[in-house]
Amino acid sequence: MKLMTKTALSGETKSRYEALQGMPITVLQIGEGNFLRGFFDWMFNECLKQGLMEGGVAVVQPRPAGREKIRQLAEQDGLYTLVIRGMEEGVPVSRREVIPVFSDVFDPYEEWGRFAELAASPHLRIVVSNTTEAGLVFRPESLGSGPILSFPGKITYLLFQRYQAFKGAKDSGLVFLPCELLEQNGDTLRNLVLQYAKDWNLPEDFREWVQNHNRFLNSLVDRIVTGYPDLQEAETWFKEWGVRDPLLCTAEPYHLWAIEAEPELEKLLPFRKAGLNVYFTKDLKPFQQRKVSILNGAHTWMAPLGLIYGLVHVRELLEHRELGQRVKQAVLNEILPTLPYAREELESYARTVFERFANPYIRHRLEDIAMNALSKFRVRLLPALTHYGGRGEPAPEQLVLGFAGLLRYYRVEQRADGSFAGRKLSGETYIVRDNPDLLVLISEIWLHGQTAGESTEQTVYRLLGEEKIWGQSLADLKGLAAGISFWLNRWEEEEQR
Repeated sequence: MKLMTKTALSGETKSRYEALQGMPITVLQIGEGNFLRGFFDWMFNECLKQGLMEGGVAVVQPRPAGREKIRQLAEQDGLYTLVIRGMEEGVPVSRREVIPVFSDVFDPYEEWGRFAELAASPHLRIVVSNTTEAGLVFRPESLGSGPILSFPGKITYLLFQRYQAFKGAKDSGLVFLPCELLEQNGDTLRNLVLQYAKDWNLPEDFREWVQNHNRFLNSLVDRIVTGYPDLQEAETWFKEWGVRDPLLCTAEPYHLWAIEAEPELEKLLPFRKAGLNVYFTKDLKPFQQRKVSILNGAHTWMAPLGLIYGLVHVRELLEHRELGQRVKQAVLNEILPTLPYAREELESYARTVFERFANPYIRHRLEDIAMNALSKFRVRLLPALTHYGGRGEPAPEQLVLGFAGLLRYYRVEQRADGSFAGRKLSGETYIVRDNPDLLVLISEIWLHGQTAGESTEQTVYRLLGEEKIWGQSLADLKGLAAGISFWLNRWEEEEQR
């Protein structure tokens, strides 16, 4: 079976690919992974198809470890297949498309000179990235003649080369679109660039040019990109298509990109004109708060509970005879009333979220969502709980259940190998991945309660009072300790039967 390369193309896709080869590079993409290929590159392709944008994308990997994927992309002439599948208004959909947007694919650690050449290109306008939150950090390193390891260090180098090439011209700046899941990701990237510039003693005029003539846009991205499907399904597709594609990527139909910028930026980024769900806004907070509280909040409610009940995937919990209804009640009746936005808009978004959770093609593992659940709970669900506590109202039933599930999930013991193990209601064990210091603290509180003969409520009260875990004491929130203890006792009785 032939590999997905330019020889496998035909019709309109072949024509667009050939036209792309004669176009200049207008976008630098730092990130070769599934998300950008299933999100930004798909969007860029939609704009190219409609004649709304011109140019191609040069893609490089942010870390040396990504060189294998870059090698594969180069071997496939920058081509890959995207399959979008899921539910749209309750109807299953599946769409396949080859994405021809990459006109240059290279490893910057082996061809650092090509990276510098891009900096001097008058056609380059946009830099898009997804290096994960771990990429947006300062790691001291020297400015030498070789590759820069850190992502913001690379950007500083790129900009300094460009500043020199165009002699600091005001119109030579770039637009940065970081897709890392971090609040104020654009501001963070800009500040890191300035920090590197200062650390490397680069001219003050350069730093002023970075601040005044480049755009670092805060943005929020939202799409579940599931990447390569299971092997059997992929092989079935390859036989059907007559083409093998090791870079095959899958994604859900839903997509959202909220960008903190003036609407006039649509001239450079005509995503909305292409019919895409992209918003230019003065304030990202409503988008972030809605997503974090509803989508991420539901995930954080579901994961610990689902795991102690022996469930594996999000969809499996949604179909559970009891928990499926309870998570919907938690969102609609207890989380939504705490948000300062129109009820109709919030309910519409919540319905979309649950439709996405029910996507039969997505196998989103609860185990993955549960990683670092303590910090996630603080950001995603704790604000709703303290909202009720601040009004002197009792903690609502479903949020109490979710909190009880979290504490039961974190009823762990440290093993000889240093890992922390908990126990499902069935007696099977699982490993909890979180801050080791907090896991030690929690395990000691549980152990002390057991050896000292404390009641469940006494132990819960001490857990809730630990500011190191929650950032504040939650012990006195009305009805919380008693409500959590009710569920913990009930589960213990079930285990003993």
